[in-house]
Amino acid sequence: MATDPAHSAHRISLKLRDITQLFNSMDPSPFIERDLDDDAVDFIVSWAQEFPPASRLSLHIYLEQFPHDDPTSTVRQAVHAYFANRATLTQREFRLLMTRGRTSLFIGLVFLTACLVAIRMLPSGASGTWVGMLRESLTIAGWVAMWRPMEIYLYDWWPLQRRRRVFTQLSRMSVDVRPHASHDPSHTP
Repeated sequence: MATDPAHSAHRISLKLRDITQLFNSMDPSPFIERDLDDDAVDFIVSWAQEFPPASRLSLHIYLEQFPHDDPTSTVRQAVHAYFANRATLTQREFRLLMTRGRTSLFIGLVFLTACLVAIRMLPSGASGTWVGMLRESLTIAGWVAMWRPMEIYLYDWWPLQRRRRVFTQLSRMSVDVRPHASHDPSHTP
């Protein structure tokens, strides 16, 4: 990982034996539409997350067995398509989370309101142990019902948005494929 002064982009270097190592061997799709290897994706994403969100990124792949035809254009298309698809899937996951959040919020508010109404309906002059326990139990149950919507709206949404931004960033990064002999990258998956 280094900053490339010529392009002012943060460089992610990946050393592979051959180009097939970049792709998931179990995916039967055509070359450009194939999924990337999970280890390669984890490596690329983990380095991308180390950089500031607005950073420009570049991926440099060094191959020990460089093919006769330069694979840069094909690899660039495959990498961009893969991460663009992941960004789209993450955006869809975010929308589903927000829908679940609205549903949870509605259910939680209805239940909290029912609990508060039930507390108001308890005899106000009653001071027995059971009435006090019931009052406290209804209060706690009503607020616990709000736990899931609060978790969604306070904590669960922003990691998805961060991941989507990273995938979008990776879907636009420059991709360069070179023979290994020209460079000895210090980071490999």
